[in-house]
Amino acid sequence: MIRAGAWLALLLLVAAPLAIVLGMGFGTSAPGVPPVIPPIGREGWQGSFEAWGLLFADTYYLDAALRSLRLAAITAGLCLVLGFGMALGIASAAPRWQAPLLALVLLPFWSGFVLRLAAWVGLLRDGGWINATLLHVGLIAEPMPLLYSEGAMLLGMVHGYLPFAVLPLTATLARRDRRLEEAAADLGAGRWTVFFTITLPLAAPAAGAAFLLVFIPAAGEVVIPEVLGAPDSVLFGRAIWGEFFQTRDWPAAAALSTALLALLLLPIALYQRLSVAR
Repeated sequence: MIRAGAWLALLLLVAAPLAIVLGMGFGTSAPGVPPVIPPIGREGWQGSFEAWGLLFADTYYLDAALRSLRLAAITAGLCLVLGFGMALGIASAAPRWQAPLLALVLLPFWSGFVLRLAAWVGLLRDGGWINATLLHVGLIAEPMPLLYSEGAMLLGMVHGYLPFAVLPLTATLARRDRRLEEAAADLGAGRWTVFFTITLPLAAPAAGAAFLLVFIPAAGEVVIPEVLGAPDSVLFGRAIWGEFFQTRDWPAAAALSTALLALLLLPIALYQRLSVAR
């Protein structure tokens, strides 16, 4: 009974919406609400492959996809490096301090997402605290263009998604068998040798999961590039949003969304294959 309920939930909440979006990609754009003609009507198949042709005919979307994947990979890599150090510190702390330290990691989630981005706008703008401090100490002669840049986007994305990397790493590192590390140290292994030969391999599955937990949402991010990114630096999520709400070309938006989902399934399949191989 529980298994049947789980399959029903997956069917209604995952498979059905995906099928609707996929079918919409073969529809035809038209004025109205919704602004799309379904591919199958009373007269049978009335679909079109025009929306899918945009993926290959216009380099605008290809460039946006490559830029999104590149920034998502950099964001996930930075979150993994920073999150591993934070998770190792939390897992190595006394048990009474682990919960407060995790609460500090999750503290940004207690405030609104847009509010946090607005704080970064205030910090990074030409008259913000960062430029004002650098000017005051004499490190720069004039304000640096920090806001509305790729660096600002990366900063906002790392700040927003860092807890997604810290939590699975902390859970794994807190459960690791420290006797293996102690035995390696007793046999003469140095601190870095213990880390690379014992700690890191034990945390490798969690590191892969943490990378994907950051990479997947970062690849389709819309809000952070819109608030902190340059106007001409269009990511795939912003391109999809523009097709839905600006040009109101729902078939093109559905095709782009399906293509993004297909791209994101590749690292998931690779991670599962590597997990099975281990």
